[in-house]
Amino acid sequence: MTTKLKFSAPEVSQALDRLAGAIVEACGSTQNLMFVGVADGGVGVAHRLAEKVEESLGRKIPLGIVDVSFHRDDIGSNPIPKAVVPTNLPPEVEGSSCILVDDVIFSGRTIRAALNELFDQGRPASVELAVLVDRGHRCLPFSADYVGIELETTLDQNVEVSVGPAHTPGDHVTVTPL
Repeated sequence: MTTKLKFSAPEVSQALDRLAGAIVEACGSTQNLMFVGVADGGVGVAHRLAEKVEESLGRKIPLGIVDVSFHRDDIGSNPIPKAVVPTNLPPEVEGSSCILVDDVIFSGRTIRAALNELFDQGRPASVELAVLVDRGHRCLPFSADYVGIELETTLDQNVEVSVGPAHTPGDHVTVTPL
């Protein structure tokens, strides 16, 4: 894939619908379900998924955020950004069935960092991973349980995702050369 590829707001919305449907099918009867968005990219995706799942199940789903800044393994070459979204988890994390949500899974390093931060805060009974985009090229042994869009990319491409907490015309997934 050497040219630019773009998924529009309606295509992103359809992918989110598929993700939410798969989560409802697999976890609909789980009473202690919660969503945790990986800051920054996974937060909007987590909000949108929680909203869709709540609508389907007719009940509120606790929603939290994990900040991976202090668990990254590249902190020496990529300093912590000045604007961070702090970890903010509901008290229900202990013993919960957690759906960890991110916008893109690539090497797996962010997921490792998110799990470290999540378990620093409590011990969920289980953790599953939902991602809007799986672009491949794993360096660590992680795979998503729920995937909205699977892309075949090269290492010299960039995948940009924009998903707000509410459906907006600016929602998109774009793949471009670096």
